[in-house]
Amino acid sequence: MQSWGRYAPLAWGREAIRHAADLVWPPVSPVSGRRVDGLGRLDPAVWAKIHFLDAPWCALCGLPFPYAVGETMTCPACIARPPRFARARAAFVYDDTSRTLILDFKHGGRVECLDQFAAWMARAGADILADADAIIPVPLHRRRLAKRRFNQSALLSRAVSRRTGVAFEPHALYRARATPSQAGKSVRGRRRNVAGAFRVRRSAMNRIAGRSIILVDDVFTTGATADAAARALLRAGAAEVNVLALARVVRPVNPLT
Repeated sequence: MQSWGRYAPLAWGREAIRHAADLVWPPVSPVSGRRVDGLGRLDPAVWAKIHFLDAPWCALCGLPFPYAVGETMTCPACIARPPRFARARAAFVYDDTSRTLILDFKHGGRVECLDQFAAWMARAGADILADADAIIPVPLHRRRLAKRRFNQSALLSRAVSRRTGVAFEPHALYRARATPSQAGKSVRGRRRNVAGAFRVRRSAMNRIAGRSIILVDDVFTTGATADAAARALLRAGAAEVNVLALARVVRPVNPLT
């Protein structure tokens, strides 16, 4: 009680400042621009169009299935080429509605939804976060980072770490060589593009060895980037690497074919 009494005036002061700011700059939905009741919130019309992901899904890559087929069922792509990561999860589908949300964050620097993103990701990745030891972002090459000035995966990682209490390791993994954008490349082309692109820093080896790692990215498309990064972490001695993304591309699949 004494601790709360000491900090209560500060908390009330911050709340008063926030309400005053909302009166001067009313919060709006980052997608539609309509007024909402809090910073980073979506208006109901947009919210209804976001396709949040949940089971049933591929036990490995998290690709959603149209009907329940069992918790251990894997999709044809993972059967043909099992990923190096153990499991992948994502909060919602990357589609026409969510694209604006992602691109404004990734390229426009709009970070007002970070807390909401972290909440969605923590929910989607509850099973892989439960026993995780560290959260590591997919890194940008230093030249791209200098141009963009922030790594969106690192921002997501830090927000998820704060929400879940899992340790945030922002510098353990680095991109050893610059790679062209993955956009427009085939699955095979994406794998070739990022092959050998990631390394674990020597100074981080003892924080990776024997530990369960969560690798965070903004969008999971084919899994090529996550697979290459997971390979580097496993070679450094990680016990397990799981992947958590904000969004993922979903292509129709019949899990029984």
